Amino acid sequence: MDFSSNHKEAETLEPALPADLICDAIMVLKVAVRAGLKIATAESCTGGMLASLLTDIEGVSHVFDRGFVTYSDASKCDLLGISPDLIFDYGAVSEPIVCAMARGALQRSEASLAIAITGFTGKGSPSEEAGLVHLACAMSDGTVHHQLCHFGDIGRGTTRIATLRVAVAMLRQGADHLAISYALAE
Repeated sequence: MDFSSNHKEAETLEPALPADLICDAIMVLKVAVRAGLKIATAESCTGGMLASLLTDIEGVSHVFDRGFVTYSDASKCDLLGISPDLIFDYGAVSEPIVCAMARGALQRSEASLAIAITGFTGKGSPSEEAGLVHLACAMSDGTVHHQLCHFGDIGRGTTRIATLRVAVAMLRQGADHLAISYALAE
């Protein structure tokens, strides 16, 4: 099999992602470049897909600072500094945890904007709602936005793509917010 003719497609997720999602991600990165922002991600149920989407776009090494894949509770504690007691009290898929993940990613990076994702992409135990996803966007000015999504039992892959759409939209709102704040401060 000759991979040379498909070299660009072979090294990215582009063929698997909707074109409009990629365009939206490009717009986020353009705003971030113009405003001098850096981005960090903290992902659980998307397993690094958002970081991959953002880094598949050429020329973002100065915008994308780092990504944390924190699938297990222990990794949320170890990498993002979340208290095990907080996870015990609220559960890993909750507003307090996703907000702590976003703040932790911001504190443990050079980023001015961090997005965090945690949720249930498929059927698990009877107490887990398939398609329940929490997202949070933390900004260097102390602002944290939370969004709760109930996608339903639409399948793991479809839930992840839907989650990426929400995450990119939240990043755009956060980038716009910080860009305006920075412009007003000048």
